[in-house]
Amino acid sequence: MLSSIFMTSFLFGASFAAQSSPTVVCVAGQCLEGYTNTTIGATLSASGAATSLLLLPGQYSSTTDPALLHDLLTSSSASVSSSPGFDANATLPLNLALQPGVAFYPQSKYSGQASFSQLPSSPLNTSTQVSPGSLAVSSSVWAAISSGSSGDRVIFWDSVPDVSQLPSGASALSQLLDIQSSTCSPPCAGAGVCSASGTCVCPTGFNGTSCETCSPGFFGPTCQACPAGCGSCDDGMTGTGRCLEPVIQNLPSTCNCLNGACGSSGQCTCIPGWTTADNGTACAKCADGFFLNSDGSCEVCSLGCTQCADGSGDCISCKSGFTQNANDRTQCIAQQATTSTGTVCPDGSFSDGTSCQPCSPLCQTCTGSSSSDCIICGSGKYSLNGTCVGTDDNGVCDGSSLVADNNKHECNSCPSKCTKCQFTTFNVASTIDQVQCTDCVAGFFLSGGKCIDSCPKGTFLDPKDNVTCSACDSSCGTCAGSSTFCLTCANNQLASSGKCVASCPSGTFSSSGQCITCHPDCETCSGSSFNQCSSCSSDRPVLTNGRCLPTCSKTQFFDKTSSTCQSCDSSCSSCSGSGPSNCLACSSSSQVLKGGTCVSASCNDSSAVVPGLGICLSDLVVVPTVASGTAAPLPTITGIDTPTSSTTTTTTRRPLEWWEILLMALGCAFIFVVILVCWRRRARKRRAAATANFAAAKRLNHPGWRLRLARFGERLFGHKKGQRWMLPDDHGDIRLGKLRAAEEARFDRGTEKMRVAEDERHERDMAKLRASELRHDREMDKLLGAYEYPRAGSSRAPSPLPSLHSYDGDRHSHKASSRGSDRGRTTNDKLAEESLYSQVTGQPRRAPEPRQPVHDVPEMPSRFSGSTTYSSWLRPEQSAPSPPTHLAPTPAQEYARSVSRLADLAQDQPQQRGAYWLQPTNTGGSRNPFLR
Repeated sequence: MLSSIFMTSFLFGASFAAQSSPTVVCVAGQCLEGYTNTTIGATLSASGAATSLLLLPGQYSSTTDPALLHDLLTSSSASVSSSPGFDANATLPLNLALQPGVAFYPQSKYSGQASFSQLPSSPLNTSTQVSPGSLAVSSSVWAAISSGSSGDRVIFWDSVPDVSQLPSGASALSQLLDIQSSTCSPPCAGAGVCSASGTCVCPTGFNGTSCETCSPGFFGPTCQACPAGCGSCDDGMTGTGRCLEPVIQNLPSTCNCLNGACGSSGQCTCIPGWTTADNGTACAKCADGFFLNSDGSCEVCSLGCTQCADGSGDCISCKSGFTQNANDRTQCIAQQATTSTGTVCPDGSFSDGTSCQPCSPLCQTCTGSSSSDCIICGSGKYSLNGTCVGTDDNGVCDGSSLVADNNKHECNSCPSKCTKCQFTTFNVASTIDQVQCTDCVAGFFLSGGKCIDSCPKGTFLDPKDNVTCSACDSSCGTCAGSSTFCLTCANNQLASSGKCVASCPSGTFSSSGQCITCHPDCETCSGSSFNQCSSCSSDRPVLTNGRCLPTCSKTQFFDKTSSTCQSCDSSCSSCSGSGPSNCLACSSSSQVLKGGTCVSASCNDSSAVVPGLGICLSDLVVVPTVASGTAAPLPTITGIDTPTSSTTTTTTRRPLEWWEILLMALGCAFIFVVILVCWRRRARKRRAAATANFAAAKRLNHPGWRLRLARFGERLFGHKKGQRWMLPDDHGDIRLGKLRAAEEARFDRGTEKMRVAEDERHERDMAKLRASELRHDREMDKLLGAYEYPRAGSSRAPSPLPSLHSYDGDRHSHKASSRGSDRGRTTNDKLAEESLYSQVTGQPRRAPEPRQPVHDVPEMPSRFSGSTTYSSWLRPEQSAPSPPTHLAPTPAQEYARSVSRLADLAQDQPQQRGAYWLQPTNTGGSRNPFLR
């Protein structure tokens, strides 16, 4: 088989050689010279060039090899002539690609005059006859083409260089069914077309992001417009299109009218009894002689009443000669006619002053002889504007649209919103509530003899006059357009296309008593949406997530047996069935399609498979050889095999433009300024570092609060470079440092002198202390010798503590002697006495003593006594001035004080208050009276 194919190709190439002139066919990177009938792509030519080039689809730039192709691409006189479906120009880079659509070629290898079918803007309602030998499909586009006598749909995603090499079931292509772009997500509905930009283009009447619904005012699967003259219809994808509300002409609101009819000139003609309201709205209030009743109509007032109240109808004013009825305020009663002699005239007569005269034959009662003087008209006559008029057989008063009112004996108005009315059967027994409307104000509809704003349930608006509400057929619950076109049915039946059925037919679903048609994308469904499909039709066979789609993805095929999408063989880029023998294109760039199978490409002349075309470049161009004798040698063309990099081209350097020179100068100046700024910043940092080191060496880096305040002021208010207001200069800082050093030296010398003087004073104090100790010892010995124990006969040893009786007695006597002066003592004097603990142990309390309440002193500055100044009695020479009266210290206190003074002198430093703890030393025997 392969040998026969090769022989066919060889003979076909020989026919090229016999019939055509040599052509150079190029792809990016390679050109071949030979004979070809391929027309796909574009022809590149330039003036002065040795030959023109046929460029196959691809991308070309100024660096594309070989040199021949490069020279023509970069030529200033280059021009491009595109084949059908291609739109290219000579501007680089050149992207030579097929426009969105499909190009059909009558012969294989993309030969012959092509016919191009672009991506449509609306669905293809009719198929197009095709009989291609090869076809090219643009990127991201698929085409559905019927194949064979069975008309099976074959989806093409890739170009096919030879239709005869397709699988057996897909080789006889006959009709183009659909072309779609695959860039839309989610895919468009059946009515939409996916554009190359990835959006769904909807035809007129369709709406939605996927064109899945009808626009308002459109109905049915094809979204037709509602009937003309219809304000609203049964619209939507599942609607019937029946008119529900007609377009109403000359609505009263168009001429600022309420209860009347708008004329052609824009004037409003009011219903009798109505007039213009105070706000200017025409026919909006009742005229004089009428009142607004509970039904919303203007009813005529009773006879003799010129004005009556709205709602109740009570007479506000009566005519001359009439008085209001005390029992019925809605009526005015005529005064009885009497003669000058006092005779009362009977009904049917009136008084001329001297006698009673008969009324006009038209009057039942009157005030004069004329027919216009009637109070109550005679039999068969009714009062209208002061005259008595008759009626027709329908009870309509002559010369008006009012009707006769037998109770009021006058012509009355029609019911609310009625422009015309009448009695069905009129006689003297007819009452006003029997009046039936025969015409309504525009926008209201006639139903049951009354004018209402919409037809009630069980009726429909008769399209004959668009005013009357007619009853539906007994089989219908509701209807539209006619009495037999049911929207809902009685007796638990379902309405389907206007008929009442027991069950919904195929392609519909039941909802609210109706059989609603499925979405056009669905064969059967569970709802009206396009994603509620239960099964799909043959033109959209793929059921995915409730949607019916026209095709599977590129690497899948639709399996009719399972009605699902199945994966193609790995060798196939796209396929029409399972296995490696049903490929429509190959996934590998080194393989070509042969009989539906992808085989290794045997490309000649170092060529490769052309990307996107599925065929070798050498198979598109027949290069004859001298040995074969098929044709004469080809003419030599320079640069057809030479790479661009090896060509030597002479180029002349153009002079720089003025603006280029200016930009270069500005760039150099900018770089110089940047370097200068960086150098100055580095120098400033070095100076700052040197200054900091100097300040650290001179101990000047710890500024006082004045200097910190000055620095803050500089940052807050700013200062000029080199100026330091409120601050000394650098020389002043140096002088200040020198003065500080001299002052420290003088201080050191003075300290040494003071230390020597302190040593001398210490020696003197020690001598005085020793003398004081001897005197103290003698006094203590006397005190202890005189100590007596008051408990005679006790078995306990004598207590080492001294007796406090004498001390307390001295204190009591002292207090008694000074009691007269207690009134002059302050609160602090009274509360400054030591505690019992201090008097016995000689040691102060650790915590402050709380002040005792003193009622005779209103103000106390502190809650602690004056004795809590922490061992104030240990050093009386340093304490505050004592009160005029002092208490004698106890022996224990005297001892503690002497010890404290000795410790202060021994340490040669001031003793902190309370620091009375001493290290034990050998003094030759303790003088503590508590240890003896």
